[in-house]
Amino acid sequence: MDLVSELSLYEPYNEQEQKDKKIILSCLKNQNDIFYRTNELCHITSSAWVVNEHRNKVLMAYHNIYDSWAWLGGHNDGNENCLEVAIKEVKEESGLKSVEPLRNEIFSIEVLTVDGHLKNNQYVSSHLHLNITYLLQASESQKLQCNPCENKDVRWFSLEDVLTCSNEQWMIERVYTKLNNKLRIINQ
Repeated sequence: MDLVSELSLYEPYNEQEQKDKKIILSCLKNQNDIFYRTNELCHITSSAWVVNEHRNKVLMAYHNIYDSWAWLGGHNDGNENCLEVAIKEVKEESGLKSVEPLRNEIFSIEVLTVDGHLKNNQYVSSHLHLNITYLLQASESQKLQCNPCENKDVRWFSLEDVLTCSNEQWMIERVYTKLNNKLRIINQ
């Protein structure tokens, strides 16, 4: 199923997701190169809320660019299969060898602002990430290894500690809290 079809079927969790769904669908239909970074205004990214087998911890990485603990994920770079990208990014950023979707469908959506920054000594202008999030699971017993190009550390945090380890207040209030709440609903 293509992303437009998948998003059309997606039931937004809250007002943020309702509004972001409209924006993402509009961009998918009206923007060129939406799955590539060559679209400097906005592009599709894929993230993962990675939980352990007990679903009481989340895997986070200390992200170099944001200088904060953050979820895992990245750019689609031409791949239109967002779940595949989310899994690939988790493995690259964490060193995990095995990670599986708890569900194959979209878990969450977000339009995220990215401030201008340097990447590989090149300036990247401020832009939007049209983010598709999946709920993944991995065994906590697996060895973790950070990816120095992306992050400084990778570790498991309790659901509560996820909300205090990051220094990105908007992400804590609008994204990580939402993801934890959605996870709790599934766990009931």
